[in-house]
Amino acid sequence: MSILIDRNTRVITQGITGKTGQFHTKMCREYANGKNCFVAGVTPKKGGQDFEGIPIYNTVKEAKAATGATVSVIYVPPPYAAAAIDEAVDAELDLVICITEGIPVRDMIRTRYRMQGRKTRLIGPNCPGLITPDEIKIGIMPGHIHRKGRIGIVSRSGTLTYEAVGQVSALGLGQSSAVGIGGDPVNGLKHVEVMKMFNDDPDTEAVIMIGEIGGSDEESAARWVKDHMKKPVVGFIAGVTAPPAERMGHAAAIISGGKGTAQEKLSVMEECGIKVTRNPAEMGKLLKSVL
Repeated sequence: MSILIDRNTRVITQGITGKTGQFHTKMCREYANGKNCFVAGVTPKKGGQDFEGIPIYNTVKEAKAATGATVSVIYVPPPYAAAAIDEAVDAELDLVICITEGIPVRDMIRTRYRMQGRKTRLIGPNCPGLITPDEIKIGIMPGHIHRKGRIGIVSRSGTLTYEAVGQVSALGLGQSSAVGIGGDPVNGLKHVEVMKMFNDDPDTEAVIMIGEIGGSDEESAARWVKDHMKKPVVGFIAGVTAPPAERMGHAAAIISGGKGTAQEKLSVMEECGIKVTRNPAEMGKLLKSVL
């Protein structure tokens, strides 16, 4: 099994006529079952055209009605990306993955408010996307480093998502699903929500949880893990090994009153029974040791 997406998922690319949307849609189509999964594109005023056989529609509602798609991925430029999320939510898609980086925080605050009580889940923005190996990838991650397996990965850092995936694949363990939730201050799914899905997934045996300095999402997830998680969890916080001048990372990495530091996050994770490492090169080995 997997979480959120599988070989039966049908996907719309919002912003498919842009260079970035075209490049990554092509890469995703060439991965595993991608040719069957990517069924539509959306760009206003470009309806009736196509991209390599993928029909383009003017609106998400039109694309959904024509193809039955339930998921969209967004490569729309920052000034318009929040409105693209709004459009997908209004069309009542199940899931939206927003890759776009640099969306104004004010726009995302408004969009998150509008999403309250709606059915659509959001991953991102400013994320690499998610993948169920050998079935489907939606986003910008390199597909060739992934391998089917039983380890779930959830991360705020795109680069460290790839690092964890590479280590787990090299050890022959593979991934059930890997989810890059993004590091922006206002985003969709948090660590704890993804951890709940992995906990319920019978084909996920253990989880690597990667966080960053700033905020308290990792601490909240750790406390949930302590009370509810039935599977071993390995944790790492980006920035813990960097020199002070290099520790800020994403715009979300705001430390206030001593809260949100890498050390504090690691301490809470350890207190909650998560096996943590302070060396990103050891994530895979630590995971293997706890299995």
